[in-house]
Amino acid sequence: MTNYLSFTDDHHLKYPFRPIAFHALKTSTMKTRKSWAEPYKIKMVELIKMTSPRQRLKAMQAAGYNTFLLKSEDVYIDLLTDSGTSAMSDRQWAGMMLGDEAYAGSRNFYNLEKAMQETYGYKYLVPTHQGRGAEHIISKLLIKKGDVVPGNMYFTTTRLHQELAGGTFVDVINDEAHDPKSEFLFKGNIDLKKLEAVINKYGAKRIPYVSMATTVNMAGGQPISMENLKAVRKLTRKHNIRIIHDMTRVAENAYFIKEREKGYANRTIASLVQEICSYTDGATMSAKKDALVNIGGFLALNDWDLFEEARNMVVIYEGLHTYGGLAGRDMEAMSIGIRESVDYDHMHARIGQVLYLGDKLIEAGVPIVHPVGSHGVFLDASAILKHVPQDHFPAQALAAALYINSGVRSMERGIVSAGRDAKTGKNHYPKLELVRLTIPRRVYTQAHMDVVAESVIDVFEKRKKINGLKMVYEPKYLRFFQARFEPLK
Repeated sequence: MTNYLSFTDDHHLKYPFRPIAFHALKTSTMKTRKSWAEPYKIKMVELIKMTSPRQRLKAMQAAGYNTFLLKSEDVYIDLLTDSGTSAMSDRQWAGMMLGDEAYAGSRNFYNLEKAMQETYGYKYLVPTHQGRGAEHIISKLLIKKGDVVPGNMYFTTTRLHQELAGGTFVDVINDEAHDPKSEFLFKGNIDLKKLEAVINKYGAKRIPYVSMATTVNMAGGQPISMENLKAVRKLTRKHNIRIIHDMTRVAENAYFIKEREKGYANRTIASLVQEICSYTDGATMSAKKDALVNIGGFLALNDWDLFEEARNMVVIYEGLHTYGGLAGRDMEAMSIGIRESVDYDHMHARIGQVLYLGDKLIEAGVPIVHPVGSHGVFLDASAILKHVPQDHFPAQALAAALYINSGVRSMERGIVSAGRDAKTGKNHYPKLELVRLTIPRRVYTQAHMDVVAESVIDVFEKRKKINGLKMVYEPKYLRFFQARFEPLK
């Protein structure tokens, strides 16, 4: 059995922080910039527990080598996800005190509706408890058995809802997205030839919509360009096919368009977000990311008839159409967070922190997905653990080793997340076998990022001591959340 204690020492625990100087931030895709600091000041702190390597090994064994099954109190720096883990602003907390908890017609719903319309430009709002509630409704409304849904790479919950409704997801993302070493700036782009081939093969009537995400999570937080989106809109309009927008991180995508795409440097994040949304017919939103809240989401639509059906369905599955499973205070915090999300200074610092961590790992020679994406740094587990075959879950093993080393919690994005083919029951074998270091918004400092980088580099240097895992428990759906593993001897 692998001795995971060999990866660790107590250095990070004795000296978890060290003075650092803000310096110019350099990336392969962006110009050198002057020093920056977080555009906020800290009013409250949450104390975190420090643990020893032996305590972390024991916690990981109890969790079945699945970072999702760790207790939060045993985690030092939590980079599991950016979903619902951001820090709310003073304005959002003040808004929480203005919650109208009426069962019907809460004023907070109308504030949220106005914020959505003004920021994103969609006409109609259906609130849901979180993004997957919106995915469930749109899938049941639009997908019938035998349909195919093209998209720019799958996402776990999105694809599952599409499959449960009788559809089959078809990946039409550009080839560069599957190559972690590629420096292509818009790996989220849809390959128009692939999309047209799907349309010609199945016919437009069997395609309820194109599933388009901004940014693409499973590719490493990679953006789609405005040019590509315009071309996709032109092609789908020709065949009378909808585009349903997974807009979870649309403001982050807009930031990359401003920074990377010719002709957009002088545009505001807010105006770019509106333009992105204008090329789509509706959207599912997990507000737990861009919109800076701990819970909440919505379905946004432009078609009245489809909205009417969705408004009826939300009453069945989520709650009345003016609360959708949310408290009034949550809707108020969301409406404020939506507006804060398109502020340039906020987004500059948010993505700047991700780039900072990514650059430190690149400088140390750690294989990661290039270019650095929007919401996290993605370690290339297949390149780091070349001696571990994909059937032995290298990304899962790497995430476990990182936690035991320092208490940093990350998550697997590889064969475990990819799951099994709904028809054959065989494992999907994605080309990308990744560990995601996901950065919550407005939570950690650059010093935390230094500790994370030091731990990743330490594990990377000792990578040959890491063995693979075997799965000893597998749930029926979305196995990465609850599966359990044991180290291979």
